[in-house]
Amino acid sequence: MRRFGVGGFVEAARARVRRAGAAVEAAREAGDAYALAVAADELEDALRLARENGVDMEGERS
Repeated sequence: MRRFGVGGFVEAARARVRRAGAAVEAAREAGDAYALAVAADELEDALRLARENGVDMEGERS
């Protein structure tokens, strides 16, 4: 089993939130309602996972 340090998890969680946020913005700009719904769900899930694991997301979203 491969183990990752806490710092690795934190950075991965933050990166996931950043990617999901970018996908939300791209879908919004494209006017793609389906892609927006999918991206918004991913962002919500990424933020939930970060919150449940104590990852500080302050300043990560624009």
